[in-house]
Amino acid sequence: MIAPAAWFALAVFVLTLVFVIWQPKGLSIGWSAIGGAVLALLLHVVHVADVWSVTKIVWDATLAFVGIIMNSIILDKIGFFEWAALKMAHVAKGDGRKVFLYVITLGAIVSAFFANDGAALILTPIVLEKVKLLKFDMRKMLPFILASGFIADTTSLPFIVSNLVNIVSADYFGVGFISYAVHMIVPDLFAFVASFLMLYLFFRKDIPNAYRPSDLPEAASAIRHKGMFLASWIILAVLLVGYVLTELFHIPVSFVTLAVALVFLIAGARTKTVAPWSTIRSAPWSIVVFSIGMYVVVYGLRNAGLTTLLGRLMQWSTHGGLYAGTLFTGFVAAILSSIMNNLPTVMVGALAIHSAAVTGLMREAMVYANVIGCDLGPKITPIGSLATLLWLHVLAQKGVRIGWGQYFKTGIVLTLPTLFITLSGLYVWLLAVH
Repeated sequence: MIAPAAWFALAVFVLTLVFVIWQPKGLSIGWSAIGGAVLALLLHVVHVADVWSVTKIVWDATLAFVGIIMNSIILDKIGFFEWAALKMAHVAKGDGRKVFLYVITLGAIVSAFFANDGAALILTPIVLEKVKLLKFDMRKMLPFILASGFIADTTSLPFIVSNLVNIVSADYFGVGFISYAVHMIVPDLFAFVASFLMLYLFFRKDIPNAYRPSDLPEAASAIRHKGMFLASWIILAVLLVGYVLTELFHIPVSFVTLAVALVFLIAGARTKTVAPWSTIRSAPWSIVVFSIGMYVVVYGLRNAGLTTLLGRLMQWSTHGGLYAGTLFTGFVAAILSSIMNNLPTVMVGALAIHSAAVTGLMREAMVYANVIGCDLGPKITPIGSLATLLWLHVLAQKGVRIGWGQYFKTGIVLTLPTLFITLSGLYVWLLAVH
């Protein structure tokens, strides 16, 4: 029988989640999460000490995410992503299927280095604008639009910085940048190949055979400032080195992403290509408040013993061996993410794994399977991630409306096989490296 405290914790969690997803009258996700945290404190579902515990877990992840998005915004302002999209469109030389592959490849690269939100929210409008210039009708545009959004999440696995979910999990379990990359780059390649195959098979009849590259401007025309554009390559190289140093010298990832963002802002201000204060204000600061508030609410589930129940289920799944435990953890995380959003799900999964009596390779497999499920699972439904909801909103503002029914039908067909292949890739890779 479930204790009253557990019902209180579950009720607070569900109520908070409803407000986060619904966002009545434009209510910020930060305010909704903080409201839930306050309610949890008033009902004694959590305690003040829990707030501090949660803050220690998520502060680096959320600030790192803010830095990554700021870097993405600045690169977008100087034309970096538009240049890359145009370059690939011209390199494809009018081959529709080839440019489809290139768009997916570009999305995977941007997602890997600038997070899934940067890929979905910055690259998608650029791709949409370019396919309009090619005079594609809606049937021919849809494969490129949906591919941009889908690939942003499914290939956000390789690095800690590729997804906020990754950062939260890595911080919780004390996994460094290099260690994480060693374990997840190969599964990400499985995800990339599976994503491309599923997208191509699903949209193969709608992808145009040919287009006219002459309808597009030259790639160089996208560059707002040549000096800033060239400097950005150097700054990005420094950023990559900084990521590696975070593990070697135990430096929080947020220090690196915010430091590079500061360098970008100073360079942008000097070249008058970026308005520093406007860029700072446009950064997703609400995600910091949201993370602390939402995870305090999730901590209430832990205090009530609900995450321990999930941990027991995970432990039970290990009776079938490493492969069964990996698949079970990944699919549970994916289903929960699709229902209740991936940000609270990754913490629920992490707390459950922590409580489960599993060690060694099995525990390692569960940690990474939880991340994969939380990265890919949100693509099943529109409410799976805040990025998807915002992505749909951005498309609607540009005259492209994708109904929830259409999204769900597409999402479940594309995601489940991709998830299975990716988790299988994780299993094979873990066996190979141990």
